Amino acid sequence: MKLQCHRPTLSMAFGTVGSVVPARTPKEILKNVRIIAENGTATLIGTDSEIGVRYEIPEVHVEEPGETLVPAGRFSQILRELTEDDFHLSIEDGGVWIRCGHSEFRLSPEDVADFPPVPSFEETAYLAMPGGVLKEAIRRTVIATDTESTRYALGGVLLEAATDRVTFAATDSRRLSVVEAPCRQEGTVESNNAGPVVPSKAMQLIERSITDEDAEVALALHENDAVMRVGQCTISSRLVQGRFPKYRAVIPDETPITIEMVAGPLYSAVRQAQIVTNDESRGVDFKFADGTLTLQSIAADVGQSKIELPIPYDGEALTITFDPRFVADVLRILDNDTAFTLHLTDGDSQAVIRVGDSFTYVIMPLSRDR
Repeated sequence: MKLQCHRPTLSMAFGTVGSVVPARTPKEILKNVRIIAENGTATLIGTDSEIGVRYEIPEVHVEEPGETLVPAGRFSQILRELTEDDFHLSIEDGGVWIRCGHSEFRLSPEDVADFPPVPSFEETAYLAMPGGVLKEAIRRTVIATDTESTRYALGGVLLEAATDRVTFAATDSRRLSVVEAPCRQEGTVESNNAGPVVPSKAMQLIERSITDEDAEVALALHENDAVMRVGQCTISSRLVQGRFPKYRAVIPDETPITIEMVAGPLYSAVRQAQIVTNDESRGVDFKFADGTLTLQSIAADVGQSKIELPIPYDGEALTITFDPRFVADVLRILDNDTAFTLHLTDGDSQAVIRVGDSFTYVIMPLSRDR
């Protein structure tokens, strides 16, 4: 194998593929990235046995086709330290030779035959949506996943596909995030009533891989895995096993109190209230009365805080206690000028934040007997 390419382009692609390569694993072969050079293209492949990434770099000068493995950690270091753009990679005398400018390295590769297969995108039936739409849906749902839970399939995002839309849902049992996103169907996509749950790590990788928000993303959902094509990158992932909760039952049909608010001012107030909290007294009281929202927190050995924010509310006084982290998480991913509606029932029931008709975020309150 012998190829010549643009080092910054290779470095960017290697960063994406290398993000799934495990630093610690009993399978030493997984610490490598597979490089295939043929037909003017270099394909980089990495996997941790659960998530796989294939990244195609076009317009590569391939003098001799072939493939090899390179140790992800050392190869990444070399790419970061080099300064010249003209990058040469070749296999000579059983070693992988890297030449760039006045620098030269030789690495000892492992056997390519031992590297596990990673699928490419060969689907004829899939869902397609703009990259920006998918990126936003992932950002708004992955915040509510629970990667530590073993009780339910909470460590990922549920995808419920219909003919013209996909519903994304995630929960850690203390908050719920649901996004409705438009899509189009290519071919005949089989309906899965259970709905696949894609691991949050895979969803975050997909979100980071979307660099062109106008480009279309293809998504194929199977019984045991999901495959997505994002530009030159294909990401495959096993699904989270287990049953996802019946999340729609958590969203109240009606709420007697609705308050129109803006994300930026409330986010600032919540961050201030978080300062005077600790692990024992994490809750913040949200007091609604006479056109004002008052956030109060008291923590032993820390102190107390009181932040007031004018809001359009003239109903009866109401106090509800939240873990401020869960409120801050949703406000953080919204633009400062994003308008939303806060739906409340009473001081003991879940609160609902809605942004338009496509985004619903439910937060369970804390007990005020602290």
